[in-house]
Amino acid sequence: MELTKFGHASVALERDGRRLVVDPGGFTDASALDGAEAVLITHEHLDHFVEDRIRAALADVPGLEVWTNPAVAAALEGAGPRVHAVGHGDAFTAAGFDVKVFGEWHAVIHPDIPRIHNVGFLVDDAVFHPGDAFTTPEVPVDTLLVPVHAPWSKLAEVIDWIREVKPGRAFGMHDVLLSETGLGLVARLLGEGGPGTGAPYRRIGVDERVGLA
Repeated sequence: MELTKFGHASVALERDGRRLVVDPGGFTDASALDGAEAVLITHEHLDHFVEDRIRAALADVPGLEVWTNPAVAAALEGAGPRVHAVGHGDAFTAAGFDVKVFGEWHAVIHPDIPRIHNVGFLVDDAVFHPGDAFTTPEVPVDTLLVPVHAPWSKLAEVIDWIREVKPGRAFGMHDVLLSETGLGLVARLLGEGGPGTGAPYRRIGVDERVGLA
């Protein structure tokens, strides 16, 4: 299995010529969807989901399927049976990958801002994409995709969450709003310059491909 990171919060997983894409939102180039058989969408925010882009992809690729939470599925109403609404505890197969769903809610941004639904996806019992939440799957995770910067988080919470999940390794994402200086600071604090997370951490560059055992 290979993982490719695109802009911000989007990644693709590929194996045996099949391709699964997660959260190709507005901070990600539309080419992230090229060759995809399946798309997973964690929640409705623009940096994770662009309705027109997904509708266009469904129209252009007859076999493409989408799995997402009920709110996003409702936004894609009329797109047909290839859009599947899923929630915490569900499991399905997409583009040949086994996927399990964890979590229900987006992290709190501010008490005055209503919370929306958010689901995380564990792919092949190995790679966990949490969307915008510090959801802890109650199962082992080999590769944790870490939202390192957001209006709803601080680095202390990121560190504690990685410690709680106990992954084999952690890859940084959700970082488009950070400067190079900020990215360096995050890498230092989540790596050897910080208090320790219990997992090796590094940031994957845009369009970088990483082989996963």
